[in-house]
Amino acid sequence: MQTEKENIWYVIVNPVAGFGRGLEDLPHITKLLRENNIPHELVFSQHKYHVTELTVQAVNEGFRRIMVIGGDGTLHEVVNGLFIQTYAPVEEVTVAVIPVGTGNDWIRMYGIPTRYAEAIRAVKEGHTLLQDIGEVHYEESQYAQVRYMANVAGAGFDPSVTKIYEHYKAKGRRGKHLYAQGSVKSFFRYKSTGVKVWIDGELVHKNLLFSAAIGIGKYNGGGTQQLPLAVADDGLFDITLYRPMHWWQILFRLRRLFNGDIYSIGHVKHYRGSHIRIESTPDIMVEVDGELHSHTPVTIEVVPEALRVIVPEEFLSV
Repeated sequence: MQTEKENIWYVIVNPVAGFGRGLEDLPHITKLLRENNIPHELVFSQHKYHVTELTVQAVNEGFRRIMVIGGDGTLHEVVNGLFIQTYAPVEEVTVAVIPVGTGNDWIRMYGIPTRYAEAIRAVKEGHTLLQDIGEVHYEESQYAQVRYMANVAGAGFDPSVTKIYEHYKAKGRRGKHLYAQGSVKSFFRYKSTGVKVWIDGELVHKNLLFSAAIGIGKYNGGGTQQLPLAVADDGLFDITLYRPMHWWQILFRLRRLFNGDIYSIGHVKHYRGSHIRIESTPDIMVEVDGELHSHTPVTIEVVPEALRVIVPEEFLSV
């Protein structure tokens, strides 16, 4: 039975996303929502994981449309809220993103505009796609844990950059240059580790590994294309494995990280699969959608066509 709240957008605002940009621009965004006759109810996240709690609460109360005014981390919390709630099938809930984050990597995959008026027009038009989701299994304090990812997970070098970046933000530093600065700092500190990688039960790597990226989407790290061939609804992860490289080998090939030509680098290997297992000695950090959550050993499984998202009409016509 349909409830009156099913057609109302439950708008979750992350006031600290994009270094506070979402809160600053909220009057303009809500004005556009009203002008486009989009019924909505605003709520604000107040602490870590509060977005997940709000998402569970929203579905419980009968909302079936959730809008994120935030970035990749906010979307990550919404996705996890959808998968832990038990009130409705996940695919019955539609998710939209008005991007105000720092990286905004998830929206790049779909070409969701960063201009608020255009992003809200896509919401009004209502075109959707069912994308895959990654189910990430790991252990913490000897207890089995699970997280869900909408975009990309990384092991090795990427999480070490994320850790430095989060440290910068915690100290009050601002600016889009922070991730690049953290990358440089981490590169000269991080040491490749002995890693085993299984894809669909086959051992594909047993050697030193610099970094691994496992993705549904193409982009992470604020616009790098570590998974340029990824398709969001094909039921498969794309996996990029980086063997150890000297700094000069990376420096002279850096543009290939941004132009989609990364697999032309000999030290970089591309795979596809639906079940990934990573083990290492010693354990290495793992990040999920840009959030530090775990360490190896880790198992990641595809949940096909599990999340309904608003996308521009142009994306569906490509």
